[in-house]
This record gives sequence, C-alpha cells and structure tokens, in this order.
Amino acid sequence: MSGGRAAIPRAVLFDRDGTLVEDVPFNGDPGRVRPLPGARRALGLLRGRGVRVGVVTNQSGVARGLLSMAQVGRVNARVERLLGPFDVWAVCPHGPADGCDCRKPAPGLILRAARELGVRCADCAVVGDIGGDLAAASAAGARGVLVPTPVTRPEEVARAECRAPDLLGAVRLLLDGGGEPR
Repeated sequence: MSGGRAAIPRAVLFDRDGTLVEDVPFNGDPGRVRPLPGARRALGLLRGRGVRVGVVTNQSGVARGLLSMAQVGRVNARVERLLGPFDVWAVCPHGPADGCDCRKPAPGLILRAARELGVRCADCAVVGDIGGDLAAASAAGARGVLVPTPVTRPEEVARAECRAPDLLGAVRLLLDGGGEPR
C-alpha cells in the first residue's frame, strides 16, 4: 500500500483467552469470565465503523478431557453477553499433538472465520497475545497485531512486526490504517 498505510480491515479476529478475557486455563465455568480492560470499548470502536469481529480460539482442554464443547459454548456465550455479539466463532478442540490444520499457529481457524464472514484473509487482522496467534495470521495471509501480556515470551515480542501496548491500542492502530508489517 502506498504511503505505508494499510486499509482498515474488513474483519478483526481476536484470540479469546488472554486477549479479550482473562486467561483462566481450561475454563469451563462462565462465571469465571472476566473481560480485559478496554475490550468492550475496543469492540465498540470496530462495530461502530462497520468492521466485523470474530474469535479464533484454541481449546485443547476438550482434547485433554478437561472440558466439553458444551462448556466451551457456555463460556463463549458468556463472553458475548459481556462484550456483545461476534460475527463468527472458530474453535479448535484439538490438542497440540493432534496434527490438525486448525490449531494455531496453523492457519485453519483464520481461514475458516474469513470464509464464514465472506472476506479474504488479506482483508482480516488477527489480534492476540502470543506468537502462535501471529504465526497463524501470517500463514493465512492476514495482518497480525501482538498485545503482549506477562505470558508472552520476550522472543515473541521481539519477532512481532506489529504490536500494541493493549487491546484498545491495537484496535486504534488498525482503524488508523496502521498494522501493516514493517
């Protein structure tokens, strides 16, 4: 894109745990869902500009027998009650050793979400808190924005071509035409 500015994405796909809501490992209890600061406002900015929003989330607790898909669904429903409706949910229930094509850092969740939204991956951005989120975005041809948290490894932060200090900052970057890799 000329001038170094990217077009505003048609869709922004978010990692769930550690990005939109507090990371509670293998959470199957909707009562434990707590939105992260700025999440509601960030989503409101996107929705207000007509940008579609979705969630792409690994839920390996299902494969490990720690969660059921019904529990994941109830947690996701609670996220929607707290943060508003999402245009698409893409969930990977597989474990790290399952070899699926949907578990991030593989691109399958992003490809599926874009297909369901009827947009090209190149018109999507993915916001997440770990390197696997950005690797999945890159593999799918989408832009990625890292929002580091205490669990983000230093090498993931160093490798990230685009990062923001928090969720609201990531959304503002994308809406201001930023978020294009350096």
